[in-house]
Amino acid sequence: MIKPHGSETLNPLFVYDSDQHDTLKHVAEELPSLLVSSATAANAVMMGGAYFNPLTGYMNKADALSVAEKMRTTSGLFFPVPVLNLTHDISSLKGHHKLALRDPNMEGHPVLAIQEVQAIEKLTREELHFIAEKVYRTLDESHPGVKAFLSQGQYVVSGPIQVLSFSYFQEDFPDTFRTAVDIRNEIMERGWNRVVAFQTRNPMHRAHEELCKMAMEGVDADGVVIHMLLGKLKPGDIPAPVRDAAIRKMVEIYFPPNSAMITGYGFDMLYAGPREAVLHAVFRQNMGATHFIIGRDHAGVGDYYGAFDAQTIFDEEVPDDALEIRIFRADHTAFSKKLNRVVMMRDAPDHTKEDFVLLSGTKVREMLGQGIAPPGEFSRPEVAKILMDYYQAQP
Repeated sequence: MIKPHGSETLNPLFVYDSDQHDTLKHVAEELPSLLVSSATAANAVMMGGAYFNPLTGYMNKADALSVAEKMRTTSGLFFPVPVLNLTHDISSLKGHHKLALRDPNMEGHPVLAIQEVQAIEKLTREELHFIAEKVYRTLDESHPGVKAFLSQGQYVVSGPIQVLSFSYFQEDFPDTFRTAVDIRNEIMERGWNRVVAFQTRNPMHRAHEELCKMAMEGVDADGVVIHMLLGKLKPGDIPAPVRDAAIRKMVEIYFPPNSAMITGYGFDMLYAGPREAVLHAVFRQNMGATHFIIGRDHAGVGDYYGAFDAQTIFDEEVPDDALEIRIFRADHTAFSKKLNRVVMMRDAPDHTKEDFVLLSGTKVREMLGQGIAPPGEFSRPEVAKILMDYYQAQP
């Protein structure tokens, strides 16, 4: 089986031992508290589940700047984005060696993790902008990732963590949320060796379904892990429970038995385009996938990135020995009226735009809101029904 990134075995930071877990929960109640940002909380969840393997906690200022500049920590570990605990106010933290990190996304702000404080450092405005520009390729605060990053504060609280909760993800998505440890174990139980991972923050239409099947066939995979982002998205994106229901229905009817796993992970979307594509590859290697599908404008938003920047970064900036996982490069995928099947548009050079069934997201949302199912070439009817019910229920 493919090795995790940066170590021989996975090192989840969640405290699984029940006695130790109970002890730490009591200890946490006596510690000074820090109500963290949603992004910091998501980082804790991801470290708890070993998706950020081999990190042991939040990066310090030097590592954050080094990772932003060259995707390496000061010790040389390859990592595509800084993983930070940023805050505005450190007045209550000074002099303390341990903190209880509290969850901003759950009622009552329960303890999410205990952090050992190794350093508290301040990023200048110029340094914050340097990180944002390197990671997001823009300083435009209309970009949702830039806006979220620059709103978290200037103080970097670094040090190892012990994770005590997976936030709301386990409770709200019990059938879908899985750690990298869980997925790796299930891959082994299923007897899969070559595994394709597919990232989605949207419902899956025919093109996505066929892309997964093309990738499986192209790399001779035993199965595909459909891996849904369950954390915070931008306004207008379809809520995770609706996506979950639509994807489960599609897999139930249109995928062969034991060929697809439906899973999800708890992370806030960065919309960082190429850098986030590399981060997504790290997640998938850690969970045991050998191949990862990256399509047009992966993890992008608006017009901030070129259509294939998330693929070319692996050629231009990611060293050959940085990751073991391999990338399956996908073009825009659509139903061909000429061939009567879904194809990648690059594989149909004799086609014109009119030869494909192409619908904009805006047009699809309008149709669904009016109770009109998109054509069967675009969306499976059972999936369309779930989405129509959602859109028609909106005020």
